[in-house]
Amino acid sequence: MGPPGDTKAAPGPRPGLSVSVCLSAPLPSPPVPPLPVPAPAMAASAGAWLVFGFSPEEAAGEPGPGPGPWWLEAGPEGIFRVWPAWSYVVVETGERAGWSCGARGCGGGCRLAEALALRDVPVLRGPAAARAWRAEEALRGALHGEPAWSRELPRALPALPLLPGGFATPRPPFFTALPAGVRARRLVLGTEHALALGAAGEVFTWGGGRHGQLGHGTLESEPQPRLVEALAGVPMQAVAAGGWHSASVSEAGDLYMWGWNESGQLALPSKALVEERAQDEDIGAGNTKRMPCLEQSAAADAEFISIQAFPALLDLPQDLEVSTVSCGSRHTAVITRGGELYTWGWGKYGQLGHGDNASSDRARCVEHLVAKGLRAEEVVCGPWTTYVRVLEQ
Repeated sequence: MGPPGDTKAAPGPRPGLSVSVCLSAPLPSPPVPPLPVPAPAMAASAGAWLVFGFSPEEAAGEPGPGPGPWWLEAGPEGIFRVWPAWSYVVVETGERAGWSCGARGCGGGCRLAEALALRDVPVLRGPAAARAWRAEEALRGALHGEPAWSRELPRALPALPLLPGGFATPRPPFFTALPAGVRARRLVLGTEHALALGAAGEVFTWGGGRHGQLGHGTLESEPQPRLVEALAGVPMQAVAAGGWHSASVSEAGDLYMWGWNESGQLALPSKALVEERAQDEDIGAGNTKRMPCLEQSAAADAEFISIQAFPALLDLPQDLEVSTVSCGSRHTAVITRGGELYTWGWGKYGQLGHGDNASSDRARCVEHLVAKGLRAEEVVCGPWTTYVRVLEQ
């Protein structure tokens, strides 16, 4: 499922797809007029979040604020955490005891103890039960009606997304034990795969692997958590899962990425983006016949990567060290230890924050934050949005 006009959000099997393909050389991006930037509606305090990209209003078919940046607001106390889903966002507000759901029509009235956004199904935990609603109810903001399922919870409850004896899905929870010896301290979920960060900084992956998102060097699926051997011996501090790509950050601040690179989400050369740039340049020049020649002339000069099945160390500009990473459906965002935000990948809805709708297979600093004197503290990527918690420097 994708937003209007998105025909690439759910890739199908590609028989014979190789790890890397020599195709053509990159071409310069066509000039794109900058998008208007709305004035901030609030100061960059501890709970202030900037948003770039596709809004919940647009997902519901209503006029939205545009590609951003725009401020996400939920009362004077600010927002502490964000869980973006496909058509709404769940936020933590107040003194970390109350939660508000950003579904259309909700108005922040759903105050519960804990929450989790799963695709189109919000999962909300109250004092005694965890409940899930259907997508259409989320869009109407009708989260006080009859839930799709409800489960009573004991007093001693681990934090979501893990529920007692299992995990949250649009269907009633079920239990799957981790293999012996796997001690996970963080779990992240992609569209078809999962990553767990081990107690000693190891990375375990399992689930669908047809786009190399598991990092085991193959395109095979894994039914159980399996150690990513290429990262063994390099303690990790953070992991992230996108639609069909993955990332991890080492304790030294190095960034590793693997999986699908169709939109440049690995910051590796992407054939699809080069073709888009060439086509845009030809259309802008009024010449639609030069496209094949451009592709052929570029083919002998560079290598493009459609799938990276092993973790690859990504060199950021100026050897910057990374503190955290987040992955959207087909884009990636990192925050450096200096508080700068870098993004790359699919940018059709302005989710990269560069003032245009262009995609990029190179890491680029979000200059809007620099120009406004804002320091990035936390980043959370939704499918077609990027949420950034900022502070004034």
